[in-house]
Amino acid sequence: MDHTPRRLFALIRAGLEEEVLKSNTPWYCVSCYLCMVRCPQDIHITDIMYTLKRMAIKSGLVTENTAVDWSESFIGYMEDTGRSFELGLATRHFLKHRPMSLGQTAAMGWGMMSKGRMEITPTKIENLGQFQAILKRAKELEAQS
Repeated sequence: MDHTPRRLFALIRAGLEEEVLKSNTPWYCVSCYLCMVRCPQDIHITDIMYTLKRMAIKSGLVTENTAVDWSESFIGYMEDTGRSFELGLATRHFLKHRPMSLGQTAAMGWGMMSKGRMEITPTKIENLGQFQAILKRAKELEAQS
């Protein structure tokens, strides 16, 4: 991330819209909602990140941002399986954006797999159809706004 979420909100308050919309920070948000759960001010940080992504795309300020590809790959895995698939996500990213460093990263990935910290194949959640129906409805609601 080029800015922490706290710094990004300071930029928003300062009226630096272009810098905010060019930031890669919203694209690295994985929508886990942990920040919202922990926020003492009850700020809906994840919702703000989604809004900033939409605004950046609409304004044309998103250019060759690798975080956009990361986000789209993450969302693809979520839609297909209901879970993130770290090995697939990292492999896609490094093959597309940093192929020469894939070997260095592969060693770390192997270590994680050997300790059971990362799966070699994607796994699906139970009731995937229900989850996909929720996502479909959310997209329909977003299209209406």
